[in-house]
Amino acid sequence: MSADVTAVDTPWVQRATHRQWAVDRFGRMLDFVVASAAPGGGFEYLGGDRRPLPGRAPTLLLTARMAHAASLGSVLGLPGSEALLRHALDSLAGPFRDAEHGGWFGTLATDAATDAAAGDGGEGRGRKAAYEHVHVVLAASSALAAGVPGARELLDEALDVVGTRFWVEADGALSESFAADWSDPEPYRGANANMHGVEAFLAAGDALGDDRWHERALRVCERLVNRHAREHGWLLPEHFDERWVEQPDHNVDDPDHPFRPYGATYGHSLEWARLLCALHASPRVETPGWVLDSAAALTRTALSAWGVDGREGLVYTVDWQRRPVSTVRLHWPVCEGIQATAALRALTGDDEWERWYRRLWDHAARFFVAPDGSWVNELDENGDEGFAVWPGRPDVYHGAGAYLAPLLPVWPFMTVAAAAGAGGTS
Repeated sequence: MSADVTAVDTPWVQRATHRQWAVDRFGRMLDFVVASAAPGGGFEYLGGDRRPLPGRAPTLLLTARMAHAASLGSVLGLPGSEALLRHALDSLAGPFRDAEHGGWFGTLATDAATDAAAGDGGEGRGRKAAYEHVHVVLAASSALAAGVPGARELLDEALDVVGTRFWVEADGALSESFAADWSDPEPYRGANANMHGVEAFLAAGDALGDDRWHERALRVCERLVNRHAREHGWLLPEHFDERWVEQPDHNVDDPDHPFRPYGATYGHSLEWARLLCALHASPRVETPGWVLDSAAALTRTALSAWGVDGREGLVYTVDWQRRPVSTVRLHWPVCEGIQATAALRALTGDDEWERWYRRLWDHAARFFVAPDGSWVNELDENGDEGFAVWPGRPDVYHGAGAYLAPLLPVWPFMTVAAAAGAGGTS
């Protein structure tokens, strides 16, 4: 594995010009979405022209992610961020909240067709998914770090729902989804929801100063990374039944599924890696040596597949023989690779990771970062903006991490660190 860069001198994250560039681009990205706040709550799903895409109602996922990004903007003092954050939190406390059964609705859609098109990790307004609910924990944790009134109450409620409805103590992991009234548990377990659960638990633990959430994060990583990924040579299985038996052919006929694609997803390997780095750095839990070693192994395995199909970049998915399945290029694996390599460089001092950090940013700047601050979500096989997996440009979550996380300490959680002025970002 080589990043094809020979000389490494001062790491980019230590250069004032690089840091200024990253914060400036983060501000532009927030400017791109500032007009997406929907009057009835939540945020519109934007296309590349900054106009809402038809047939898509505001979703819980995008609203929670916007709260997280706006919290970062708020602690950095970026104008407009506080209004975005307030709208997001009011939406979570208002129209998305299920006052009858508890938890949150996945979408504000009022008709079945729009509800079915929501596609944000759950199953629309009719079901409640762990994937979306842990993002509410992330949103509230960031807002609490930003000092927003009402954030603590939202976080307490979200942790109670996740802890009582989704967390399975015997498994050391999260279940997947339920009907709106918490009946009809889905006979499926997913690595994706649990991965975002790890992030939410790390964020909540740091925002509250509560070690038990980091302990739970370690338990999830033990199951999915130290057990399943290790057994598969650092390809991480994504799909399981309710007994945590692997389902390797799940969605074999839907390889471009945005949340549950067939095969292994290298972008998720990189996302797990940056979370493992944060867990390793946390003083809130005693982490064994495999945590950091696994982060490096997952990252090397993913980046060793760079250009595997003859085109620059990372394919979306591969099969269990490591052959490309979905060859579209998505922006978020690049964002996660940027964060993972920056964290590994900070923790190990190994120039291998600095070389990859630079290569990934060069790739992002060439193909994905638009002058107006948005990120092109997807590239097709011709290198044009694609629409197979993620149409439009609605999401700022991964871009926010790419811009800001490398400028901050690996621990604590990024909004907590930014609020404290760590890393010179505020």
